Amino acid sequence: MAKLERAKFGSKIGIILATAGSAVGLGNVWRFPYMTGQNGGAVFIMIYIGCVLLLGIPCMISEFIIGRHAQANTARAFKKIGGRNPLSYIGYMSVLTCFLITSYYAVVSGWCLQYISASLAGRMSGGSPEFFASYFTNFMQDPVKPVFWTFIVLGITALVVIHGVRDGIEKASKVMMPVLFILLLIIVGASCMLPDAYKGIEFLFKPDYKMINGEVFLSALGQSFYSMSIAMGCICTYASYFSKHTNLTSSAVQIGVIDTIVAILAGLMIFPAAFSVGVNPDSGPSLIFITLPNVFQQAFGSIPALCYAISLTFFTLLSMAALTSLISLLEVCTAFCQEEFRITRRKAAVAVTVMCILTGTLCSLSLGPTGTMFHFFEEPLFDIFDFVTGQIFLPVVGFLTCILIGWFVPHKMVRDEFTNNGTLRVSHLFHVYIFLIKYACPIAILWIFLHQLELI
Repeated sequence: MAKLERAKFGSKIGIILATAGSAVGLGNVWRFPYMTGQNGGAVFIMIYIGCVLLLGIPCMISEFIIGRHAQANTARAFKKIGGRNPLSYIGYMSVLTCFLITSYYAVVSGWCLQYISASLAGRMSGGSPEFFASYFTNFMQDPVKPVFWTFIVLGITALVVIHGVRDGIEKASKVMMPVLFILLLIIVGASCMLPDAYKGIEFLFKPDYKMINGEVFLSALGQSFYSMSIAMGCICTYASYFSKHTNLTSSAVQIGVIDTIVAILAGLMIFPAAFSVGVNPDSGPSLIFITLPNVFQQAFGSIPALCYAISLTFFTLLSMAALTSLISLLEVCTAFCQEEFRITRRKAAVAVTVMCILTGTLCSLSLGPTGTMFHFFEEPLFDIFDFVTGQIFLPVVGFLTCILIGWFVPHKMVRDEFTNNGTLRVSHLFHVYIFLIKYACPIAILWIFLHQLELI
């Protein structure tokens, strides 16, 4: 049987928007703002940008190199590039990580769809702080609604993935990423025109250097990897659809810039409005689903139509951000099943979606009043998946990927991919990249990992 030509992205803008869509998600719109709020505002952003440039982008380039060179799914790509080295098996760990993240990430994405429905019905405008808190609690404890929306959001994602790289992922990204930016800019504009909004803007852009400490550095390091989807397999899988002419360094920088701009815009969306009404953003799910609806109500409630529009726009934005990431997560597992079990894309996508629906249902039910049977070590399955992937699997995969590329893969092969076989004049950058990936990145990741486990 003749070997089928591997699918490719159809354009440079398609590559950038699809891969940026993988990185841009709830980590930017939700996690980045509350991490900024907890770690001194402007000083955190400054350190975060440094971490993206010096650590996030080199790690992204490494995954680009592995994926494009191997032209295969993440597990097979690591096997091809690592050979008999035991580190070559970390690709399988990356796929497993992606599957677990997909399962619980789909649950949160489903919550966003529920809130779009509630916003359309006008339930997110005119409420009191107590109403928003009770609405979220009642929804979480409903045994049917969260599962229903998890099913819907995974179904939508599967439809995109089934249509393939160009007709599914690339086309969807070309629509959703511009829409995401437009929606974000609309809310940023409305937020920044509120009374005393300048206090929030000042918090984001006027650094207080007294706030700098070790915790801020660690938080910025961790957020840079979380936000850019490092070690999830998404970057590696998408890179396998790159052409041999794609400039990997330039692409990584552009994606890093887009990812950072979205994160900062999310801060501009939240902090001016929060400072205007005297509300401090919380961390965790309550920021999106309790605190911000309350902020929007206080800020725009005097004009009901405007409050209605802002709430609907905000939750549509969240859903777009969640879907762009969820598409890349599902694609990792779909590509793995398609190539390893030699089945069609449609069958692979359907099989993975069904498995994610099953595990996602268990994660969702574990948060409800009858979910104690899905608790392990007295923790909900949802929280266990979040902890295991975010604090163990991702740092381990990221660390071992740096070790594999920096110390065991022949530098000639890495250089050839980095320079597109010598056609790009970036040799001076290659030496910087190798230094960072051999020393700086592994040390930083190990530092984060040990600190998260409270070992240092």
